[in-house]
Amino acid sequence: MANVNIKFNGKEFLLSCDDGQEEHLEELLTHINEKFNNLKNDLGNIGENKLLLITSVQIMDEYFETKKKVEQKKIELQNLSNKFRELKSLVYDYRDKKEDEMKELQQDHESFKKEIEKNKEDYEKLIETAADEIENFVEKANLENPIQ
Repeated sequence: MANVNIKFNGKEFLLSCDDGQEEHLEELLTHINEKFNNLKNDLGNIGENKLLLITSVQIMDEYFETKKKVEQKKIELQNLSNKFRELKSLVYDYRDKKEDEMKELQQDHESFKKEIEKNKEDYEKLIETAADEIENFVEKANLENPIQ
């Protein structure tokens, strides 16, 4: 434990604190002393106990206001965190949906390729058949009406 000599309201006090916390304790006491002296200047000499009480009330008021703000910020942070998780979920859902759509498009593409290939084969057979029929017709016509 460390000991710190402080001066408050013109009086010397020896306070103990954890090692390494000396500067922090001095900073706190400077703040308290400043508030106390400001009240003393504003209100006059109404008694040390009453000034200490009012100083304590002001400090507690600041503490509770700060605590309220911190709690409000925690709620806001939680809301933001929830919205972020919701947004993240929407992004993943969108990505999954688009991946599914791409797979479907790839399947459709493959299906269309096969259909085009089949149609090409059918078309070539149809042309071959038509060419064979025309050739047979011409031969038959030549046999029936030989050229003289």
